[in-house]
Amino acid sequence: QVQLVESGGGLVQAGGSLRLSCAISGRTFSMYVMGWFRQAPEKEREFVAAISWRDGSEYYLDSVKGRFTISTDNAKNTVTLQMSSLKPEDTAVYSCAALEYREYHSSASYTRGGEYHYWGQGTQVTVSS
Repeated sequence: QVQLVESGGGLVQAGGSLRLSCAISGRTFSMYVMGWFRQAPEKEREFVAAISWRDGSEYYLDSVKGRFTISTDNAKNTVTLQMSSLKPEDTAVYSCAALEYREYHSSASYTRGGEYHYWGQGTQVTVSS
């Protein structure tokens, strides 16, 4: 079993920065894509960012490009989401997710939450105006 635990959420003023972390434990050998998703109240869950463990390729929601950066620390089995220039519209519960290599996945699948096999419980990010 794989466990994902997010941390780093909190309250920040618009224009500020916040760093989210996701600690990964359990059987991680077959993990190959990590993603971040978010869900605001009364909104659908949406893709934020993803990264490949193998080649480091990064993928982002258009509205966060240039503001958010996803990265990995392979030795510590952690994934981070550095968020800068935060906007009130970024307010949401942020969850990390892991996609296990069971079969071929196109990069398009990285943006679809239903493709991921493991999820963390989420951490609240609130951006005040």
